[in-house]
Amino acid sequence: MTTLRVDLNCDIGESLGSDVSSGSAGVLTSITSANIACGFHAGDPTAMRRTARLAIKFGVAVGAHPSFPDKAGFGRLELQKSSEDVENLVVYQVAALAGIVAAEGGYLTHVKPHGALYNMAARDRKLADAVARGVALFNPKLILVGLSGSCLVNAGCDAGLSVAAEVFADRAYERTGILRSRSLPGSVIDDSTAIVERVLQMVHDRTVLAVTGELIEVNAETICVHGDTPGAGQIAVAIREGLEKSGVALAAPR
Repeated sequence: MTTLRVDLNCDIGESLGSDVSSGSAGVLTSITSANIACGFHAGDPTAMRRTARLAIKFGVAVGAHPSFPDKAGFGRLELQKSSEDVENLVVYQVAALAGIVAAEGGYLTHVKPHGALYNMAARDRKLADAVARGVALFNPKLILVGLSGSCLVNAGCDAGLSVAAEVFADRAYERTGILRSRSLPGSVIDDSTAIVERVLQMVHDRTVLAVTGELIEVNAETICVHGDTPGAGQIAVAIREGLEKSGVALAAPR
């Protein structure tokens, strides 16, 4: 009998300098993959290096978390960029973090876009292709993480990349399968019991309940818990315990 395996990831390093908070230290003992901010929406060289060092110390797979250049809006502002610009900003950020990780004795395993870049690429195939090309240009062996059922996952496959379909433990879904906008009520879930129940449903039943009551299909190859969600460390512990008790093994994508 094949053991069901999933990845538990977290967006971290979204801080400045010596402050590697934002859930970084608290979640690293529970997650299997870390997506480290690359300086465009959050983070700086010091935060990137210190977060990478911590992830390597805890044996967590290290990935790049590139975004639009939008520190004022934390990368959540939908910017209109050409395909060439998007491809270049992805290459730039991934290369920067890869160099830092290598200096710390590790290596980059994956790329997961952040915020508006992620959400726009989920529904815009042209933008998704630009992201995938940027990743493949830097290193075609990197895994591209994208929203389950999205344009980004399809673009990654067509670019010859390995992909990991992602679901979100602490975010609400619309009936179309996209994430509920953070500007709307109920978009972020911070009750650990409810989160674990949702995660188990997504992994075992391959469905999640939309805010409008419909069950939508998902492919949970990797599960995200956000580092800036209140109590992220405790939530990550609860998710890991819940998954392992249900017979699911946790491991980074490969």
